[in-house]
Parts: sequence; C-alpha cells; structure tokens
Amino acid sequence: MRYYLIAGEASGDLHGSNLIGELKKADSEAQFRFFGGDLMAAKAGVQPTLHYSQMAFMGFIKVLMNLRVIKRNMKKCQADIIDFKPDAVILIDFAGFNLRIAKFAKSIGLKTIFYISPKIWAWKTSRVRKIKKHIDKMLTILPFETEFYAKFNYEVEYVGNPLMDAVCGFSNTQTEADFRKANNLSDKPIVGLLAGSRKQEVSLILPTMLEATKQFPEYQFVISGAPGLDIDFYKSVIPAGCNLPIVFNQTYNLLQFSQAALVTSGTATLETALFGVPQVVCYSTVVPNFLYRIGRKFIKVKWISLVNLIIGKEAVRELVQVNFKTEIVAAELAKLLKDEKYKSQMLADYAYLRQRMGSPGASGQAAKAIIKFLSA
Repeated sequence: MRYYLIAGEASGDLHGSNLIGELKKADSEAQFRFFGGDLMAAKAGVQPTLHYSQMAFMGFIKVLMNLRVIKRNMKKCQADIIDFKPDAVILIDFAGFNLRIAKFAKSIGLKTIFYISPKIWAWKTSRVRKIKKHIDKMLTILPFETEFYAKFNYEVEYVGNPLMDAVCGFSNTQTEADFRKANNLSDKPIVGLLAGSRKQEVSLILPTMLEATKQFPEYQFVISGAPGLDIDFYKSVIPAGCNLPIVFNQTYNLLQFSQAALVTSGTATLETALFGVPQVVCYSTVVPNFLYRIGRKFIKVKWISLVNLIIGKEAVRELVQVNFKTEIVAAELAKLLKDEKYKSQMLADYAYLRQRMGSPGASGQAAKAIIKFLSA
C-alpha cells in the first residue's frame, strides 16, 4: 500500500519514523511519501517532500507572520498527495495543519488516519467536531484520551505510547567516558539542557536556563541541539562568553549520562522521565504575563507536562511564564542535585509513570491497526 504521512515537529518525526519501520515489516509492498524529517527519511529510504523545520511556527503572532508560508506549504502538500495517490493519509499530531489536510483528503475520497491525537483535551475542544467529520480512524497514545473522546461518542483505539518503543529500543554501546571524549566534555557531573525543538522556544527559554547554570560551577552543562536547528542559530542565542558544549543527534546519550535536566515542556519531558533523569520543566511564551493569565483560564488541564498529566499530580515542578525565572530555576535544580528525598520521590513517581504507560510496542500496534483498517 501507499502511505502519505505528515509530521510537522521533531517529536512527530521520531514517531513517524518508528511507524514507518513497523509498516514496512507488516507490508512488504509499502511505499511512502511524507512531510517530515531526517528520521523518517532514514526509515523510508526517501527524502521528505518538505522538512518539518520549514513548517513549525509556534504562537499566534508567529503563525500570523508566516501565513503565506503556511498556505504555500498547504498547497504543496495537497498537490503532492494528488500526485502520489496514497491508500491513506496518516496525520501525526500537528493539528492546525493536519486537520486542514484531513478535510482536503476526505474531499478527494482518501482515507484519513490520525496517529497521536492533537491535545484537544487541553484546549480547543471544539476541534472534536472536525475530527469526527474528517478523520476515519483515530489512534491514541494516552489512556485518558480514550475516555475523553467517549464523551463525544467518538470511538478511538488506544495503541500504547510510542516513546516506550524509542526509549526501550535505544541501545547505546558508548560508555560515559567515550561520550565525554567524543564531545570534549570535562569530568564534571553532567546536567542536560533540553531547550525545545523550535527556534522560538529555544530563543525564549535557553538564555534563562543558561543564567541558572552559572550557580553550579561544579557541574558540566550540555545543550541538546534540536535536529532541525543548526550550530549558527544556537550561537546567535547563546550570550557572549558562555561556551557550553552543544551535542546534536545525541539526546538519548546525553540523558543516559545526566544527573539532572532542565527541559522545555513537550515530548522531551516524558523522554527524560523514562530515562529516570530528575528534571525541571520550563516554558515561556512571547505574550505578556497578563495575557498569559487570561489565556491560561481557557486551558482545561492542571499541568502542561505529559509526565504530570499521566501520573495525575505535579510529580515534576513546572516553571511556566511568570515562574520561569533564573532564581527559581536555579533553586529547583539545586533540589534535584542535592535533596536526596526530593529526588527519590520523583524517581518513585517515574516508576509509576512507566507502569501506567505499559509495555513497548505502540508503533507496531499502530501499524497493525492501520493495515487492518485499510484492509477492511
């Protein structure tokens, strides 16, 4: 069968690559075309029609400024779908773009599958109507999403969480000494800085993280470079005189050897927890604080990190907007590094998190569900 996939972010590229790998195992004649990234390209054996780094615009203002680019990408995607003539269009998160593509795909008679539900349980619940109308099959990765959609009489299929596949499948033969040598690191204990995958996120969040690190000269702080960003961009964000090392395509290696981590809210918080690394969750936006407070009232969940949402409590501290300040970040990091009781409780919560998420194999389950649906 012919599969057209669309992923607009680094996390979608990861999940899309795992799904492609499993589809190839289950379907020997599988052909792929996609909007995505390097990981998907490696698994599919073809380059993306458009790289996700040219698609991810965060925040209302950024989206507004790039409307022409977004519309151009939309038209390119539609034309490419028509040219490829897929058996199904598989949409991976990235709701704003993908729901519009779903409407188009349905209008030309194609089957639509959403893998990894958009986070409409947090806000924009009204999107359920579009999903029910334009999505033929929804595959969810969080147990509470099944319960959420049931309230709207929309049946979905829970396949487990693909991050379990990625983390459990990670095999690193590199020793810590080799990792340090390869990246010119000192012998100090390592703390990871995961500042996001989008330029706007990194620009907003990394400088404050870097300020906080100055209070811990006995530690080696290492920045995890996002796959869609280059070294020149990071140099433009990092203040003069701050020479922290940056490692690319080594996030899991970095987490494996980190004593703690400062992590931008998103998929990385869950990956960090699955590696058993104590963390502080960080997030900030370009909007003024008073507007953020107003907007927060429309958010329907207590927490922003997947870790806390799955566990059902604030197991990891979330420093968001007004609370994302250098002194608060530094104080929380000190607790992770020096307060054994605090650290032990977080690790115990991580154990419960892994139990809640279940066994690995989500990507395989998703591939089987897709093929079964298309073969019916």
